[in-house]
Amino acid sequence: MAAGAADKVSVLLPTYNERENLPLVVWLLARSFETSGYNFEIIVIDDGSPDGTQEVAEQLVKIYGSDKILLRPRAKKLGLGTAYIHGMKHATGNFIVIMDADLSHHPKFIAEFIRKQKEGNFDIVSGTRYKGNGGVYGWDLKRKLISRGANFLTQVLLRPGASDLTGSFRLYKKEVLQKLMEKCVSKGYVFQMEMIVRARQLGYTIGEVPISFVDRVYGESKLGGNEIVSFLKGLLTLFATT
Repeated sequence: MAAGAADKVSVLLPTYNERENLPLVVWLLARSFETSGYNFEIIVIDDGSPDGTQEVAEQLVKIYGSDKILLRPRAKKLGLGTAYIHGMKHATGNFIVIMDADLSHHPKFIAEFIRKQKEGNFDIVSGTRYKGNGGVYGWDLKRKLISRGANFLTQVLLRPGASDLTGSFRLYKKEVLQKLMEKCVSKGYVFQMEMIVRARQLGYTIGEVPISFVDRVYGESKLGGNEIVSFLKGLLTLFATT
């Protein structure tokens, strides 16, 4: 694939206790970008991980260079939405990719996101687990039901024009993401959903690429009862205000 000479991709990678996963995801990202020929930077936003994630990130800066790996930590866990806002302040690319650092999202799909973006000049390209050959691997039935149920509820209440609202693997035009961040009020996991709902409101175009989502290799999932309650509250708030 011929890479656009002027294009640069900034990957925002929020981390919390991802010491084992971070070197692997960074290696996969670097290899993927080198193969596709796109200029890139990876912005690691660590929220004061007690497991040594930040120290690992500092080593990765030395290995790959400070132009490719930017460590922009915060003192404590402040939520996913604010992590992206913090990372955006340091991003120099014209495309922004948001993804999980736990190897759930394979960087190989980013080249497909860019290809899709170029096809239709989309403002946003969203990875979807619920179309084409997309899917989820490694989840038990309960987790699958929660995810499917959340997505179904969201589709019924919000009619967002995208098939995977709760996913967090997407490519945005930088100026589009900046505008959406100004509009979004949610924190945590609801943030992903609100971004797509606000995009529809503002008339932005959304392309979709089927992805395989694989459950984390190392560490524990951050999804607990509190996150589920927050999601439902956020969903109802969006329903009432959009």
